[in-house]
Amino acid sequence: MIKKKLLYQPIQRACIIPLLFISLISYLQSVQAQPPNSIQNTVKNSPFQSFKQPKLPRKGAPTGRRRAGAGRNPECPSSLTRLTALVPGDGGESVLASTVAEHPTFWFYVPELPETVRSAEFVLQVLDGQDVQNVYRTPLTLPGKPGVISITLPPQPQYSLKADKKYNWYFHIYCGDPQKTSDNFYVDGFLQREVLTQALDSQLKAVKPREYIAYSANQIWHDALTNLGQLRRTNPQDATVNKDWVDLLNAVGLQDLAKEPIVQHYNLENLQNQD
Repeated sequence: MIKKKLLYQPIQRACIIPLLFISLISYLQSVQAQPPNSIQNTVKNSPFQSFKQPKLPRKGAPTGRRRAGAGRNPECPSSLTRLTALVPGDGGESVLASTVAEHPTFWFYVPELPETVRSAEFVLQVLDGQDVQNVYRTPLTLPGKPGVISITLPPQPQYSLKADKKYNWYFHIYCGDPQKTSDNFYVDGFLQREVLTQALDSQLKAVKPREYIAYSANQIWHDALTNLGQLRRTNPQDATVNKDWVDLLNAVGLQDLAKEPIVQHYNLENLQNQD
């Protein structure tokens, strides 16, 4: 079991046509090829910034569940089928995504929930060959209103992601009291932490505070979404940030959620492990 203190911070509230997709690829390639001091001008003049949808993985590559889909218990609220992980994928399937953060943030769309269905759980596991080990596990109490939530891993070193390791995460919403039922709707996916290169670090500094531009150009999904989400949270009236948020989600086929508000951030601290 894990004892923890949750610090809640309430906050306020596809398809790309072929020609646009070709333009996007050309744009991303041009950004990656440029020295840091010229990225800012390219970004400023570009009519469209977005994340290039990853190719579907080859057979045997890890995939997860991006959308919760139908449940088996007819007594569970039908709204739970709309639970969605904000990650790259194809339809209801998620694909491996990247981060350079040791303690990344995970983003989910949570539908409107009745008071009896607000218990959730987040689980992170590390994959080591055929071996799977829990890195972190925590229960959460969800808001009733629909919208996007984010969950940041605790800052303690034992929860740091190791470079070049693959991780599997799960997000469950229980249909009732989790002490009395195992019925739940869930999404899951995979991520890998990459080493922050000097080239990427220079690009990030060149576009600060809009680091998501450099992250997306280098296919670093979790950090692009997190930086952009934080800017959207603190600058809700910024038209450029709002448009880029919509474009980013549109690019990975999540256009139905692009206008949803960000309703809650979970910052998890003061953890103690117990057997």
